[in-house]
Amino acid sequence: MPFYQSIPLPFDTQLHLWKIDESSVALRQNLALRPESEQRLQYMKSAEHQKGFLSVRQILRHLGLSDFDLSYDALGKPMLSNGQFISISHAHGFSGIAISNRNLGLDIEAIKPKVLQIAPRFMDVDLHLSGLSIDEQTHKATVVWGIKESVFKIKNEKGISYPSHISELPFSVSDGKATARLDFNNCTEFFSVHFIQREDYIFVCTFESE
Repeated sequence: MPFYQSIPLPFDTQLHLWKIDESSVALRQNLALRPESEQRLQYMKSAEHQKGFLSVRQILRHLGLSDFDLSYDALGKPMLSNGQFISISHAHGFSGIAISNRNLGLDIEAIKPKVLQIAPRFMDVDLHLSGLSIDEQTHKATVVWGIKESVFKIKNEKGISYPSHISELPFSVSDGKATARLDFNNCTEFFSVHFIQREDYIFVCTFESE
C-alpha cells in the first residue's frame, strides 16, 4: 500500500499523503467502514471518487485510526472523535488528510496549464501573475485556486464568492506560504496559508486565525 509521506506543518499539524495507484478493490481491503460510509461508497459511480474515498480511510488506518473515528457535521465538515481538527482532500493521483490543533482547510490540486484559461474568473491576474513565465504562472494560479478552496472549506458559508470575497496578499511561490483574506458579511478575516509541491501536485493547507 503506497502511503506516500507525512509532512509537519505549523500549529502542531501533520499532513499525511497517499499516492493512489491501486484499484478500488485493492483499496477496500482490510478496511472497516461505518454503515453510513458503506452506503456512501455504494452510491459513488466514479471509480476516481471511490479510490479517493477509500485511500483516505487507508491513511486513517495507517495512523492507527479508522472510519469509525471520523464523522461529519450537518454541513458535511469532517470531525475526529479525539477532538482534533481534520481536513480531507483528494485529486486524481493523491489523497491527503491534515490533522491539527487549529481549524484548517486542505486542498490538493494537479498542476495543469488549463488553470490559466480560467484564472481571470477567480483571481487578480495583474497582482499575482504579472512578469512571470508561463510555467510560473501555472504554478502560482494553481496555488491561488487551492487557497480559495481551502478558505472556503474552513468557512463553508453560502454566498462566498472566490473572486469577490477571497483575496491573497502578494506572495512568491518560492516562499511556500501566504496570507489570505476573506471579506464577507461586513467582516474581514485573515488566514495563514502554507503550501508544498510534490510531483505535479500542489498541497495547500490554510489555517483559521485565532
